[in-house]
Amino acid sequence: MIDRRTLLGAGMTTAVAAIIGGRAMSAASPRESFAITLSDAEWRRKLSPLAYEVLRKEATERAFTSPLNKEHRVGTFTCAGCALPLFAWRTKFESGTGWPSFYQPLPRAVRTRTDRTLGMARTEVHCSRCGGHLGHVFEDGPQPTGLRYCMNGVSLAFVAKA
Repeated sequence: MIDRRTLLGAGMTTAVAAIIGGRAMSAASPRESFAITLSDAEWRRKLSPLAYEVLRKEATERAFTSPLNKEHRVGTFTCAGCALPLFAWRTKFESGTGWPSFYQPLPRAVRTRTDRTLGMARTEVHCSRCGGHLGHVFEDGPQPTGLRYCMNGVSLAFVAKA
């Protein structure tokens, strides 16, 4: 007979395993190959501690903390890990979520995969060149795509057009 304590314990164990299992798959998953691959130590030296946690360990920065939220100049948003151009300035919009949001990436700039952490399925977005975790894409964005690429600002850099 299963009592409430056993059932709750099993549920918590399953939830923790799912979260740990999901996070164990780093941004540069062994089953995917990328043009730029660095060792963990090299990524740590290259990136700030927060950028490392987001890009390489799939963390999320706090909402409303990125200076890129207010970036509206003409230019390109690039990967903070490898400088690959990811989003054109004209596709950025104010989503109200606290993270830089775009309705469309540049061609072949990103890859996606299913993220099953937090007990739900979401679509995770990665840089196609280095595999760095950028954020997630949702189907509640503006036209013409109806998509909202909700990106961690620390995973991006901005290059203004000269």
